[in-house]
Amino acid sequence: MLDKIKKLRAQSGMGVMQCQKALTQAKGDFNKAFEILKKISQDAVVKRIDREVSHGLIEAYVHSNAKIGAMVELRCETDFVAKNPEFKALAHDLAMQIAAIECKSKKTLLKQLFIKDAGFTITDLIKQKIAQIGEKIELKRFERFEIK
Repeated sequence: MLDKIKKLRAQSGMGVMQCQKALTQAKGDFNKAFEILKKISQDAVVKRIDREVSHGLIEAYVHSNAKIGAMVELRCETDFVAKNPEFKALAHDLAMQIAAIECKSKKTLLKQLFIKDAGFTITDLIKQKIAQIGEKIELKRFERFEIK
């Protein structure tokens, strides 16, 4: 069971206790447990939809060739979360995504497959972090720069 919890945690990004509870509820069935965690993640997003996001950070990423870069403004509810390493990592991943794949609109970006894990879209990634961190997270704006 411990191996399943570790695997479920790695794939879902959810906490150990949530993974254990989902596996128990699914009677050890990994796929059912994963679906339970997806539902929990979606419910967390819905609960926070109307909350104000007045804090956050700006993250920049410059590719190793120094010819492509991106900046992203990622918002959250509290300053405490804005300083959270998971939130900062999400902002960095989003900036890398924007640098890697040219995109003109936020709507299109949110539908893209995540470059680090094609099993997730950017929307899925943000929803996962909302459930994990426990606050509303919003991609406010972004910009991509490229020297051609």
